[in-house]
Amino acid sequence: MTAPLLSVKDLSVTFRSDDGDLTAVRGMSFDVMPGEVLAVVGESGSGKSVTSLAIMGLLPRSARVSGSAMFDGRELIGADLKQLRKIRGKDIAMIFQDPMTALNPVFTIGSQIVEAITLHNDMSDKAAWERATELLNLVGIPDPKRRVKLYPHEYSGGMRQRAMIAMAMANEPKLLIADEPTTALDVTIQAQVLQVIRKAQAVTGAAMVLITHDLGVVAGLADRVNVMYAGAVFESGDIDDIFYRTANPYTLGLLGSIPILTARVSDKLTPIPGAPPNLRRLPEGCPFRPRCVFATEVCHGSEPDLMAVNGGRHRSRCYHIDKVAEARAGSTV
Repeated sequence: MTAPLLSVKDLSVTFRSDDGDLTAVRGMSFDVMPGEVLAVVGESGSGKSVTSLAIMGLLPRSARVSGSAMFDGRELIGADLKQLRKIRGKDIAMIFQDPMTALNPVFTIGSQIVEAITLHNDMSDKAAWERATELLNLVGIPDPKRRVKLYPHEYSGGMRQRAMIAMAMANEPKLLIADEPTTALDVTIQAQVLQVIRKAQAVTGAAMVLITHDLGVVAGLADRVNVMYAGAVFESGDIDDIFYRTANPYTLGLLGSIPILTARVSDKLTPIPGAPPNLRRLPEGCPFRPRCVFATEVCHGSEPDLMAVNGGRHRSRCYHIDKVAEARAGSTV
């Protein structure tokens, strides 16, 4: 079998603060195979972005990171800055959530792409600028020869996100990490940006970790999905497992909150009750218990392990997988 391109084992991230330690990621483990798209889904505060920043070595010094992240045979956790700089932007590229803060406002879009290219390649300035223009054209920026010389504020939100994707593609990385790439964009622009991301992956042949709070975004893009809650994976499986064989009440709740185009006017969305837990003081037992309609006495005792469903790669962190299956069978999700 092909070895994983990225193998994360027992990754934990804790932040020190005056109010006490906050563990944002708890024992996270997953593999990403070459060319595969893994979606990481969950509400705000579930630990999705912190996981990616820990892998990239971009967390502040106040963060305590433990565990392992082996990328292409190299350990990323604890690697020194010199090693990480050789990998970032070349072997692993990141599409950040907010391009307006990720892009430098005092440099042109083209000069920032050129810098990303020349840092990792022995290339003349002329060739690098031609490559930057070619990349902007590839991601669908109109009139790229003119717009390569413009500043970030002269681009629309959707164009800035496309420019970020162009920069991520610059060195044909082995792994793309897309952190909420469609946040704050309207629905039409979201669809266009996702199309560009698909194209970027096809052109580079890269594997991808797609981070999002929206299960609807991943439906046509991901091969596998990790659903996160309270800093841990609560369900993991391929697209069909997650959408059609859901085995976790939290995932069932996320699916129930997605609008369905064929639904009747009288049909209502089913939101998940309550709010995400305080990560400094998690509830006893299962962290989802206070919000879960299936919770029983056993859920108060200890947090369930991530258990195999029907003996396959589909896994769920729940004591009541059978009850979830019954509820799923009786729903329209």
